[in-house]
Amino acid sequence: MLIPSKLKKGDRVAIVSLSSGMLGEDFCSHNVEIGVRRLRELLLEPVFMPNALKGIAFLKDHPEKRAEDLKAAFLDREIKGIICAIGGDDTYRTLPYLMEDHEFIQAVHDTPKLFTGFSDTTINHLMFYRLGMQTFYGPNFICDLGEIAGEMLPYTKEAFLNYLEGNMQKDIRPSKVWYEERRDFSEAAVGTERVTHREVHGFEILQGPERFQGELLGGCLESLYDILSSARYADQREICDRYHIFPSLNEWKGKLLFVETSEEKPEPELVRKELEALRVKGVFEAVNGIIVGKPQDEQFYEEYKLIYKEVVDNPGLPILYNVNFGHALPRTVLPYGACVQVDAKEQIISIIN
Repeated sequence: MLIPSKLKKGDRVAIVSLSSGMLGEDFCSHNVEIGVRRLRELLLEPVFMPNALKGIAFLKDHPEKRAEDLKAAFLDREIKGIICAIGGDDTYRTLPYLMEDHEFIQAVHDTPKLFTGFSDTTINHLMFYRLGMQTFYGPNFICDLGEIAGEMLPYTKEAFLNYLEGNMQKDIRPSKVWYEERRDFSEAAVGTERVTHREVHGFEILQGPERFQGELLGGCLESLYDILSSARYADQREICDRYHIFPSLNEWKGKLLFVETSEEKPEPELVRKELEALRVKGVFEAVNGIIVGKPQDEQFYEEYKLIYKEVVDNPGLPILYNVNFGHALPRTVLPYGACVQVDAKEQIISIIN
């Protein structure tokens, strides 16, 4: 895969809104201010792409403008990294404007750039995986750099710092704490700390051997399901199939599937349905193991565990549960295509290369 360079002090980083346009709404202005300050404290210079701040309604109606911003970031040789504002639910609508643009594809190949985000950004990650560039399932602008607590959450900040030159992430270990989702994201809540809980579970091995390895591939479970089912938008499956966004069975062979559930906190039977869609595609027969993210607020924590085991229906396939990535806070970074070794007994995921 094409491996982008790490960020250096003084680098310009693009902020893009590839799905929801909420970054441009007044109710997010304080997140913008906080995120800009934190990037500059890291000696990075944020660049808001031309359409990133145009708001929810405009970007909902103009997926081509979202795509234009991503293309412009790749064509601008002064920009070294790209941070997604937030997720959403219709990122797939950018695909025709990107996957049929030879200039964009050539720019990705010529100047690979660090790209970070999670949730529905899964679509973009899989798009870049198809184009052969490594990306990072990790922090985004609003939720992490724009976090309204007094400081960026320490575990998440440590993960983000690995995007910078001189920092090398080799081991992922459980966070010692987890945080409840906020009820109040308003400017009035700036400076308030999140409700914190001591982590009592750590990484849990649900079945299979405690040690296993493979290359990382996956994303948000809801986004993967939407690709396969068009459950949310009628044309989503057709568009994603057109550009081969969901990896082929051969591409899943030997991989480690990583999945996590969204802030929608799906009911257990919906998670069962979503996992069944992956089973029907043959994913569980192909992969070397599964890494499952911590459910937000630990809702349905025990119920999800049972469903994973029942749907996978292969006691020999290792499943590691309660890993700190995705929607639950704090979150680490998972590099697409990186080879990792899991040691559940030692509570460590080691990045081999």
